[in-house]
Amino acid sequence: MTSIVITTQPVPISDAPLLAVLLRNRVCAGFPSPAEDLGAQRIDLTQVLITHPQATYCIRVSGHSMVEAGIFDNDILVVDRAIKPRHGHIVVAIVDGNFTVKQLHQRQGRTKLKAANPTFPDIVPKEGQMIEVWGVVTSTIKQFKV
Repeated sequence: MTSIVITTQPVPISDAPLLAVLLRNRVCAGFPSPAEDLGAQRIDLTQVLITHPQATYCIRVSGHSMVEAGIFDNDILVVDRAIKPRHGHIVVAIVDGNFTVKQLHQRQGRTKLKAANPTFPDIVPKEGQMIEVWGVVTSTIKQFKV
């Protein structure tokens, strides 16, 4: 049986509010719509993105195995460890001591971690190999080059 040792632990997100301004208008992602007066309100991004602050962590993505799920290199994942992982969830898992992000696939008593990029293989546990689902990805934070 493979043992897993994690030398660094991510730190949970604090309970402190993270405020931003939310415009009341929506932006059209199809055909443009007539411009309206911009109304605004303050929102707490912690309330919008996080259900369990003491069990929620952020971790940066490295790699391209989840691009078809909209997760790209350098994105930041919001990961909730209080959510029970289920079939179809995007999860952060520990495989042979390393973090990975994949889609959890559980069918007929078998579990595998599916890549969302056809050029990457799925992870199917080998005999004696331990795979730990560390947490469920609830959202991603993207930064665009400007």
